[in-house]
Amino acid sequence: MSLIRSDLVSKIWPEPYSPPGADWFDELPDSLILLIFNKIGDVKVLGRCCVVSKRFHSLVPQVDNVVVRVDCVISDDDDQSSGTGSVDKSRGGFSNLMRMVFGGIVKPLQALGQMLGPKRSGLGFGSSGLAVGSGEVDQGGVSHHSPTQVLRSFSEIRSLKIELPSGELGTDDGVLLKWRADFGSTLDNCVILGASSVAYPKKCGLEVLAEGLASSGEDNGSIPESFYTNGGLKLRVVWTISSLIAASARHYLLQPIIAEHKTLSSLVLTDADGQGVLCMNKDQLEELRVKPLSASSASKRTLVPALTMRLWYAPQLELPDGAVLKGATLVAIRPSEQVGSKKETADVSWVASAFEEPFGSAARMLVKRRTYCLEMNSF
Repeated sequence: MSLIRSDLVSKIWPEPYSPPGADWFDELPDSLILLIFNKIGDVKVLGRCCVVSKRFHSLVPQVDNVVVRVDCVISDDDDQSSGTGSVDKSRGGFSNLMRMVFGGIVKPLQALGQMLGPKRSGLGFGSSGLAVGSGEVDQGGVSHHSPTQVLRSFSEIRSLKIELPSGELGTDDGVLLKWRADFGSTLDNCVILGASSVAYPKKCGLEVLAEGLASSGEDNGSIPESFYTNGGLKLRVVWTISSLIAASARHYLLQPIIAEHKTLSSLVLTDADGQGVLCMNKDQLEELRVKPLSASSASKRTLVPALTMRLWYAPQLELPDGAVLKGATLVAIRPSEQVGSKKETADVSWVASAFEEPFGSAARMLVKRRTYCLEMNSF
């Protein structure tokens, strides 16, 4: 009986004929393989896929969703010691400017040009374009190519994300500093969230919580006088200028990528620390192609226009996840020429949605407090 039943099953659902040595993966349509490649995204993994077969090699350049993770930074000292070439003078000027203005607060910002610039850079994987095992080789045995060089292997990129190994702005341990900036041909807006320290009372005991309860009665929504006298305001100004310089430097160095990839509709430049995010949508990308950016005469970065800023401050802010931000500060920045009616000025929805949780909650809580307005000249 069982033999008869199995025979009926084989007649209803006959097994497809499989010639010896057949590879059913070859039967998959190109569209499905491209869908898989777009889910992968990572440029190094796609580079390895290129050497699997001629078919993969021809399909990878058609991927429209690409993620480039910069692994390492090659400093000027590394270049000089390896004897692989002279250092770009303009980058050196940018580095010197940062050292003069901010000293130890902004540490690796000068390396940004080396990571994203058109010359040798910090994308550390052994490939020329997407071909593994070719290209120039350093003393360490690894060839390095900038994202600009690697991305030339792709012809139809629509969504691009570049992730730096760390944020440019060096801060003391425990200090919170995050920013998000939107650019077209110049700065559209920027939001900065900072705090002098972040504590978790539930993890650290009751001392921080008791201190918070003791000081909560003194908070009337206004900035305390001590904020101006103990260096608190000066530190926030440094945070703001540092973040704007970092954002404008990232924007400037994206020019060759944007110019070469006309199909781009979304571009995000972030870092593994989650410190800063630069975003450009389709309209902003097109604006940059039509209207070239204005470069700063002092360094390799986009000129920051005259700005109108709104600042919110809380001596202590408790977030839904239990974290307590001390000296929590939120700064919303727009070009002065974009600031219109009072109704438009009062709209802070774009500020509250700038950060992911739990910091999105911090932004929403801060914008309910008293607002302080500031202005800054172009630089």
